[in-house]
Amino acid sequence: MKIDLTDTTASKINKALVQGRRAIGTPAVGMVLTLVIVTDEENAYDALRAASEASREHPSRTLVVIKRVSRSPRDRTTSRLDAEVRVGADAGTGETVILRLYGEVLNHAQSVVLPLLLPDAPVVAWWPVNAPLDPAQDPLGALAQRRVTDTYAAEQPIHELTARADAYHPGDTDLSWTRITPWRSMLAAALDQVSCEVTAAEVDGEEFNPSVELLAMWLAERLSVPVRRTVSPGPGLTGVRMETNCGPIVLDRADGALATLSIQGQPDRAVALKRRETSELIAEELRRLDPDDTYAAALRFGVDRLGESVASGVSSDSSGAVPDGAAGGDTAKAGSGSGAAKKAAAKAPAKKAAAK
Repeated sequence: MKIDLTDTTASKINKALVQGRRAIGTPAVGMVLTLVIVTDEENAYDALRAASEASREHPSRTLVVIKRVSRSPRDRTTSRLDAEVRVGADAGTGETVILRLYGEVLNHAQSVVLPLLLPDAPVVAWWPVNAPLDPAQDPLGALAQRRVTDTYAAEQPIHELTARADAYHPGDTDLSWTRITPWRSMLAAALDQVSCEVTAAEVDGEEFNPSVELLAMWLAERLSVPVRRTVSPGPGLTGVRMETNCGPIVLDRADGALATLSIQGQPDRAVALKRRETSELIAEELRRLDPDDTYAAALRFGVDRLGESVASGVSSDSSGAVPDGAAGGDTAKAGSGSGAAKKAAAKAPAKKAAAK
């Protein structure tokens, strides 16, 4: 069921939601959270489709905030709110409200969204594109316990990682981090199978892909070993190689779907590492609403590593990664005075267990 409202208010939208639920025979509200999607008209359809598919696992009220740019100066001084209310089969397993804001109300989107939030339910804000530099300080982000961005959609993804680290607040997360969850799980499981100490690592993937950078940062932060970043044609992440005192451990995925895990002294194994759709990534993020401390640690380590590489005379390539000839160990030397080396030294005895 769809209800179109032109030049409306939040109060009228709430009444339309109640009317829609009664019309389809489900007066009770059985949703577990409110998902606020902040996007533009161009990306609204894809974002809404992903949220609708994710709602099968997490029934939610989805509020899509679309800020429309007025064509003339006169229109920009006139506020207007249009809404499309969807319930029942048209909204997946929850409720959907598409909000189009015009004029002065663009700068007060939080006053429109606040009355539409589910009472006593967590709020998640998601920016598929054009995320603010500091999501927690954004008026809409301040309403949410969890704030989801996607650095892959930024014009300069690697530089965006630096901005995310500088502005990090508990509850921030990134779909570029979510994309590497299967890789992190597989690498940790591989280390559980051997009694070896990791001495170095190499991460291979396409250029300007923040997921590749985040995986390299995670390995460097958790294992306290030099991590080298190399560039491949893709798609996405294509391989990880960990050097150990028992021989190399290699996880290689050349086609974006099926990977091969190679461990010294064991037969090669094929493992599924398919590139996932946005709906799967959002569904994963909605499973946990507490701060992701592992993401925060990896993100902050990456900023220190990139900054210290430049300061010590080791130039970075255009993707922000350390060149192949400069191992991550040089970074630790450059940061020995800042306490980064002491942190790495404290973790060194537990290189294998820390990757779990």
